[in-house]
Order: sequence, then structure tokens, then C-alpha cells
Amino acid sequence: MTATRRRSAVDGRVSWRPWVVVVAVLAAATLAGAALPWVWVAVTVAGLVFSLSMVVSDLRARRFGTDVLATASLVGTLLVGEHLAGALIALMLGTGQALECYARGRAHRDLDALLARAPRTARVRRGGAVLAVPLAEVAVGDVVVVRSGEVVPVDGRLLEPGVFDESALTGEPLPVAREADTVVRSGVCNAGAVVAVCAVRTAEGSAYAGVVRLAEQALAGAAPVARIADRFAVVLVPVALAVAGFGWWWTGEPARAVAVLVTATPCPLLLAVPVAIAGGMSAVSRRGVVVKDGAVLERLGRVRTAILDKTGTVTVGAPVVTEVLTAPGKETGRVLGLAAAVERESPHVLATAVVTAARRARVPVGTATAVRDVPGAGAEGVVDGLDVAVGRAATTDLPGWARSAVRRARLDAAGVVWVRVAGEPVAALLVRDELRPEAGRTLGRLRAAGVDRLVLVTGDRREVAEDVGRLLGLDDVVADASPREKVARVLAEQEHAPTMAVGDGVNDAPALAAADVGVAVAARGLTATAQVADAVLTDEGIDRLADAVESARRARGIAVQSAALGVGLSLVAMLAAVSGFLAPAAGALVQELIDVLAVGNALRALRGNGAAEVPLVARRLITRFRAEHADLADARSAVRGAADALSGGLTPLARARVRAAHQALVDRILPHERAEEQELYPAVAPMVGGRAGIAPMSRGHAEIERLAGRLGRHLAAEPTADQVDDLRATLYGLDAVLTLHFAQEEQDYFVLADREH
Repeated sequence: MTATRRRSAVDGRVSWRPWVVVVAVLAAATLAGAALPWVWVAVTVAGLVFSLSMVVSDLRARRFGTDVLATASLVGTLLVGEHLAGALIALMLGTGQALECYARGRAHRDLDALLARAPRTARVRRGGAVLAVPLAEVAVGDVVVVRSGEVVPVDGRLLEPGVFDESALTGEPLPVAREADTVVRSGVCNAGAVVAVCAVRTAEGSAYAGVVRLAEQALAGAAPVARIADRFAVVLVPVALAVAGFGWWWTGEPARAVAVLVTATPCPLLLAVPVAIAGGMSAVSRRGVVVKDGAVLERLGRVRTAILDKTGTVTVGAPVVTEVLTAPGKETGRVLGLAAAVERESPHVLATAVVTAARRARVPVGTATAVRDVPGAGAEGVVDGLDVAVGRAATTDLPGWARSAVRRARLDAAGVVWVRVAGEPVAALLVRDELRPEAGRTLGRLRAAGVDRLVLVTGDRREVAEDVGRLLGLDDVVADASPREKVARVLAEQEHAPTMAVGDGVNDAPALAAADVGVAVAARGLTATAQVADAVLTDEGIDRLADAVESARRARGIAVQSAALGVGLSLVAMLAAVSGFLAPAAGALVQELIDVLAVGNALRALRGNGAAEVPLVARRLITRFRAEHADLADARSAVRGAADALSGGLTPLARARVRAAHQALVDRILPHERAEEQELYPAVAPMVGGRAGIAPMSRGHAEIERLAGRLGRHLAAEPTADQVDDLRATLYGLDAVLTLHFAQEEQDYFVLADREH
């Protein structure tokens, strides 16, 4: 029974509790009918009225449903006087409705929670006072004050550090600390002291608004649509009618036909399939995915091709400073601090990346004065009496080190932010839109779940897109794609297999609308994408995508399995009835047993895909070591910088950089690696295949120790010119091993703490 036809006029849902009362009354009436047979007639008539309403609803929707068999069996029991059988069928229908409403209530529980916590007002600082204003009146640039325990009403940039409970959107049970100048999304709860945020989007354009809109559609729109049941019904209904007609013709006994119809009453289809689909909706909701309805969940379970956007989907969607290349004689920390001082006062797109890099490197950042934006070039200001400019610069007449930086940026498909002091370039900051740490693991899980074709379609440059495609092992890459070309690619892929499109930007909306399933990622606010998407990932991470596909495929499999089980057993019971081994009343009892088996199996979908829970101790360790990875970015850069410095020979600057890199290894990197080996790896081993699963990563630790020891032996005495080649090889080797090792840990281990189990 599809829930579309059982919605209340108020909120589109019916509570299962009133149906428990109905079932209790029906059961009592059925028992009382042993003394008062007319009670059985009344119960049968009540069931017939209910069943007829279902048939009428199907006809209005131009749908051929299985309710016709229930109606025929009830009419048959009245005509041949098998009133007990009719009462049992009515009891089955009432029981099934209670079970379906219960499963739908479970599916909607998390959606209700999202809607219940949606703020209606915001506290805005205006004219020295804090005023409560309607949420729709919050404008970009307003300072919003969020008290402890309150939900952040709009996407905003933190004006001071804060601690937030993000569990409602991400499932992460631990509070998350956010630094000043970082963007927090609407929908998270302030778990610390009062904080102020500067709104970067209106309420309508914020991330939580898009999630709430989709949740409202899921609750008010059609509930789980059992198309699987309709496909089974196309076969079952004619077969049941034919067998019933044959039994009547062969024996001349209409009761024989009624017995067949009673055993064929398709409660496994009417109940098990919607229950399984509703269970799947509950499972994906708990994992941070909101879907519009059960039909979307069913389509998601059949997806074989995924078309992925790049920026904000498989990448973080924001530039990150990956390397700081300095002119000879210039200190990395000093020039980064100068650049951050200017960028802290600048609104341009790369400013946050530079400020974040300085904060992670723990370098002192001075105060810039006379800061001004230079259109198309960046920003300029005065720091400690020096004229500092940050941004683009002419690429002609560059010194040798700068030309080398340009070549490296070109090879790495990175952008360059130049830092100039008194008009002279002193540093080149390489910036890239980094891959999400969970991207590789997520795509591997999608392949394991049956998505056998992964395509990247992006408007970005070809060399950037191809680098991403190679790192993630994608089947195809389409670069420089316009929104129209994205739609064309979706339509082309749909000709071969059910296709899912995933994106986060307004330019992705047409492709999401064209796909069999459009999935919006809650990364940069949800406007047009949420309007057209079939599902929304409430977390910024795309690992929820794999969770959704796995849960949808499992729910669909359970639905098909439950329907097949119920129909198969019903066919056996029909044969027994047509052969005279089952009377109508006995057939109704047998059908009740079949219902219990089918629905009981369908309820397994409520448990999700059964992934193991990540213990709280492991989550805390992962959170700690992930933070250390970010803090060690400057130490890793020192290793690469020392190798680069040796390109001009063993100069005093090169010697100093090599010794500084060795000191960073000994004081910071090696203690981190040893702590991971002793604390983190034993904690995550049970989730990654035991000791065998962590063995390759332990081997990485051993290689880092070996190369660090080799470097130390070089520096035990003052190195000479004939050691330069091996020193460079050792340092470059360390850089490569550290880069790969850190990436593997982030992809394979750190993402475990981000998943909702």
C-alpha cells in the first residue's frame, strides 16, 4: 500500500499508534465473532471499505495495484459465507497499515528533528545593540551573535574561535573546535561560549536552508513508492485470478476459488516493500543524507554510473597553499607572515588560503596599514615599514628562482600567489584546490557497491581535471565543460545505465535535474542545487554519498527479497488451496504467517548496512592526529625547501636549511610518526583488517625513520660538496614518502572518524 494515499491533510503523515488501536479492536472483534458471527461480517465489511478505497486511489493514479486481490477475496468471503476468513483478512490489512506507518515514522524521525531545530530568528548586532530579527532579514555582512546551545542560523565567518556540535548534520559525536576566520555552516549548534559570526550568505542561500527545504518535501510529498510491488503485481494478480477461476471451474465449488484468493492476498507486496523502502530512508537519514521520497531511494539503489563535479565535490572547493618557495636568503616564515598581514585585511578569494597557511605554520603575523585592493592584481599594504604586495605579478624578467617556481606550478597544475617587498618578488605561494581526504575511499566504496563507471565532468582546466582523474582512478574525465555540456554528458550516460549526478554549485543544477538521481553536496550553500536535487548530503564530506548508495542498494535488495519470499510462499499456498488442502479460514492464517515472515525480513532495512561502529577512543585519536597533520605542514615544507636549496650547491643558506629540516624531522615529525605507530594504529587496526591492514603503513613509518637516519649521518660532521647529490636524493625521497604516507593515512584512517555508523 503506497503511503501517498494515506497522508493526513495536516502534515502528510499518519501516526502508527492509532492503527495499533484499530488492530486491537479488529483482533478482539475476530475473537468475539466465535460467539457472535455477525461481528465477523462487520469486520469483513470494514476491511472491504478500506480495500476499495485503495483500489479507487490506484485507479485515480492510473496505477494497477495489488489491492484488487484483497478486495476480491473479501467480496468472495462475504458471498460464500466464509466470514472468519474475511475477518482475518481485514485484521491483516490493519496490522499491515500499523507496520507501514511505524516504518515510515522511523524514516521521518530524523527529518522531523532537522525541521524542529531550524531557527526562525537571529540575534544581529546593530548600532551597538543585539536585536532579535526574523531570519529572512539577515543580510550578508551582518554580525550574528550565537549563544551557547543555539543553532547557527546562517552560513558565516567566525570572528572569534568557537566550539560546535555538528552531530545533527555530520553524525560526529565530539564537539569540533573552529578557529577565527573559518566559515561555519548554518545548522550546527554552538557548544561553547557566545560567538559572533559575520554572515556570508543569507538564510535562503545557506546550507541548512537547502536541507530543510528538501526535508519538507520529503515529509509533505509522496512517501515510499513501492514500484517494486507494482512490477510483482503485474504477474501475481492475473496468475491468482486464473488459478482461482480454474479451481472454481474444476471443482464447481466457489469456496475453492475464495480459498485461492485468500491465500493470494498480496500483503507481502502491500507491506514488505514499503516497509523495506521506508527502512532504507531511515537508514540514509541517520547517515546524513536527506532524500525526497522512496522512489528516489529505489533509483539510487539501481545507479550504475556516477557523474561527479570537481570543485567542492571531490575537492575541498577552496584554494590551499601547498608550498612556499622563497628567494635566496629569505626566511619562509618571515615572508609568509608579511603576506598574511596584508591578506588578513583583504577580501579577495585567495586571502583566506594565505592567512590559514600562516596560522598553520605558526608564524607571527604583524599588523598591516594602508591596505588597498588592486583590481586584477591582489592587495598592497605596509607591514613593519615595508611595502608588501600579494597577488598576481608579471611573469617576464623574473629571477631564476622565480622562473623555477613558475615551472613547478605549471607541472603541478597549481596557481601562484606572489609576495613582493618594495616591488621585488621574495616568495611564490603555490595554491591548489586539494582533493578531499575521503574522496579516494568514497569512490572505492561506490565501486564496491555496484557503481561501475565514474566520470569527472568539470568546467576546470584539462590539466587540473586530468590530475584529479589519475589520482582517483576515474574512468573518464571531461574538462572545460559548460552547464549545457554537463547535461549532454548526463543524457549520454543515461542511455547505457541508471546515472547519478553529484555537484554543489549553481552551474551543476541542470545536470542534477537531468540525471536519474541528482545529489547536492552541502559545501558552499544550497540554492538552485537543492531545488532540483533528489537528495542532499548534509555534511560537506562526500563519504555520505557512499553511505547513501550502500544503504539504498541494501534496502532495495531487501525489498525485492521480501517480495519474492512472500510471493513465492503465496504461490505454494495457492496451489495447496486449489487442491483442497486449505479452507478459506486456514488459508487466511497461512497468509498471516507469510506476512510475518516477509515483513520481518523487510524490517532489517531499518538497521542500515551494518557497518562497524568506530569506538570513541579511536575517534579521539584520529581527531588528534589529523590536527597534528595540519600542524606539520610547515615541517614537511622545510624538507622539500632544503632539497631545493641544494640546487645551487652547498651554500651557507643551503646548509642552514638542511639542518633546519633535520631538526624539524627529529623534533616534530618522527615523534608524531612514533606516536601513531604506538597509539593510533592499534586503535584503528580492527576496522582496517587487523595487523595485516596496518602493515603497509607501518612500513612507511620504517622508511621515514631510515631516511631521517641517513640524513642525520650526513650531518654528523660538516657535509662536503661531494655529498650534495645524496643529500638532495635523501631529502627528495623523504618529501615523497611523507607526502604519500600522509595522504594514505588521511584517506584510509582519518575518514573513519567522519562516518556515521
